[in-house]
Amino acid sequence: QLRLVESGGGLVQSGGSLRLSCVASGFTFPYTAIGWFRQAPGKGREGVSCISRTSDSTYYADSVNGRFTISKDIDKNTVYLQMDGLKPEDTAVYYCALHDRFDESMMCRTRLTHYWGQGTQVTVSS
Repeated sequence: QLRLVESGGGLVQSGGSLRLSCVASGFTFPYTAIGWFRQAPGKGREGVSCISRTSDSTYYADSVNGRFTISKDIDKNTVYLQMDGLKPEDTAVYYCALHDRFDESMMCRTRLTHYWGQGTQVTVSS
């Protein structure tokens, strides 16, 4: 059974940094892309950053471009999100997800996937 387990969330002051990790296990198919989404209270889910499994191709939402960096360790089936220059508007539950057909851009922009983690809370205080 596929599992995506996120960690690394927490409370940080504005301007601070956090590093999220997501470990994927139990998958029996070669997924195409993996990435991070977030959902703030009262808002829809947003594709934050996604990365191709087989290349270094990445996608970043405009709201985080230049502040967040996605990376992966294929051997460990792990994807990371380094978040620097955090702002109060980055406060949300952050979810890891992967896709078995879409590329990283399509997955992040459409948010259409069946494979989600349980989420980790990130809170940025002003």
